[in-house]
Amino acid sequence: MSTATPERDMLAAMPRVSKKFRLQWEEAQQAWVLLYPEGMVKLNQSAGEILKRCSGEQTVAALVAELEQSFDTTNLQTDVLAFLAMAQQQHWIEY
Repeated sequence: MSTATPERDMLAAMPRVSKKFRLQWEEAQQAWVLLYPEGMVKLNQSAGEILKRCSGEQTVAALVAELEQSFDTTNLQTDVLAFLAMAQQQHWIEY
């Protein structure tokens, strides 16, 4: 019997920003943005903080731990997983 769950699998995944997009800080917008050939997506602070950590070099679990430490809070896992699921549907990230 396997103990793997979709959530556990997701926590072990290593997300990265899709090659179709470029993440950058936009001074004029005072926000992180995702640039793509047809336009730009202005991100809120939370989305920017999550996506700038999506380098393909750390697991989602490590990303959550880093966010919790950086912002001196706990229980971010559910929100981060929900955002990453949406970001994957939008093709902003890949694994």
